[in-house]
Amino acid sequence: MQRIESVVQMDATPEQVWRVLVDFAAYPEWSPTLTIAGRPEAGQRLRLTAAAPGEKGMRFRPLVLAAEPARLLRWRGRVLLPGLCDGVHEFVLTPRDGGTRLVHGESFSGLLVPFLGRKLAETEQGLRKQNAALQRRVEGLVVSA
Repeated sequence: MQRIESVVQMDATPEQVWRVLVDFAAYPEWSPTLTIAGRPEAGQRLRLTAAAPGEKGMRFRPLVLAAEPARLLRWRGRVLLPGLCDGVHEFVLTPRDGGTRLVHGESFSGLLVPFLGRKLAETEQGLRKQNAALQRRVEGLVVSA
């Protein structure tokens, strides 16, 4: 198994971060790497595209494993067949220092994982870009409220 993650501290409550995180319809306004459609509810399938701006990207139909408001959003996506390359993606929100600490990560398992070194590094960079954009969006909305 291989894990990547990015951590960011936001000047907003977990509830404020959660509202932006699960407002999938608004992602095209701010997200540099993800577009998502569906409901953030355990057992639901999402329609997700992960891509850098100007790239075609990869499309997934991940299954939401957990959706605990203001705490945790986790889904599992697969490439082609189970066991080939599975990824469990998560956003963990924790109150800290009057704001929210967000851990955004993904754990990969499967036969192809040992061969994904460069792709995993690019994905980790995407997590950092996504976190920075989420932070700007959340804190911008908090300031304007």
